[in-house]
Amino acid sequence: MANDYDTGRLNLPFVGHCTFAKSPVCTDWDNIDADVAILGVPNDMGTQWRPGARFGPRGVREASTLFSFGHGGAYDFEDDKLYLSQDQCRIVDVGDVDIVHTNMEKSHSNTYAAVRKILQSGAMPVSIGGDHSVHAPIIEAFADMGPIHILHFDAHLDFVDERHGVRYGHGNPLRRASEMNHITGMTQMGIRNVSSSNRSDYDAARAAGSNILSVRDVRRLGTQGVVDLIPDAESYYITIDIDGFDPSIAPGTGTPSHGGFQYYEVLEIIQAVAVRNGGNIVGIDLVEIAPPYDPTGITSILGAQLLMNSIGFIFHARANSK
Repeated sequence: MANDYDTGRLNLPFVGHCTFAKSPVCTDWDNIDADVAILGVPNDMGTQWRPGARFGPRGVREASTLFSFGHGGAYDFEDDKLYLSQDQCRIVDVGDVDIVHTNMEKSHSNTYAAVRKILQSGAMPVSIGGDHSVHAPIIEAFADMGPIHILHFDAHLDFVDERHGVRYGHGNPLRRASEMNHITGMTQMGIRNVSSSNRSDYDAARAAGSNILSVRDVRRLGTQGVVDLIPDAESYYITIDIDGFDPSIAPGTGTPSHGGFQYYEVLEIIQAVAVRNGGNIVGIDLVEIAPPYDPTGITSILGAQLLMNSIGFIFHARANSK
């Protein structure tokens, strides 16, 4: 968040362009100079029921301006710490992947190429979907950054192998990730209720090194108990499906599932992992926010707030681990 007070401009949240947190724009992907690059991936061709997540990046960007009052960082009185200061974390918004309608193969290829550009610059990619199918090309782009353990928040396992020839829809991405050599395991949290995965998918996930926790498991264990189950790893990658949260706070999604997480249940796990491991979280994607199903905008606000706090925790931990 840029400090605009010294320039003489008030620059309130409802004025100006809707970049993420009103961060500077960088459309020259060969010259990204930042710690974090925000990338939109407006692809919802992988949905099986209600589309609309293609508008997620715009929704989250607009919602993120709510938290952009021009302060030089975000002070958290509970932690007594300043997060998101310019000396800890420089954020740029690099725009969106070029999605080619009805051409999933080309769209995924473009997604992979965009994330590769960000990684080559040294910035951490924070990708906003789009449906969860976008996770597969995103995590593939990290092939030379392994080994990586995936932290997955979702109502659904997303471990379907192939049905009717579909391998890259939003029910497949964690299965595709598990097949990649740089992925060493997963902790999948929030999985619950009826979904598209059957028993064989759960068996395959566990065989691939996944630890599967329901919402009730997480609540029974508590934050520290969950973190104790997450193995030490060289690097972590976080993928967040907004339907991991309860639809009472996240109605704007294509496949809502009751009995989901509340805000702090997810945020505290992310913060605890970041602190424990010195901020070695190498990327985040946030998917399945579909603004058309939420006229209040609270789902997009939830997504924006979750990303901003997570980025703050990660880079504060990195600064204090040097």
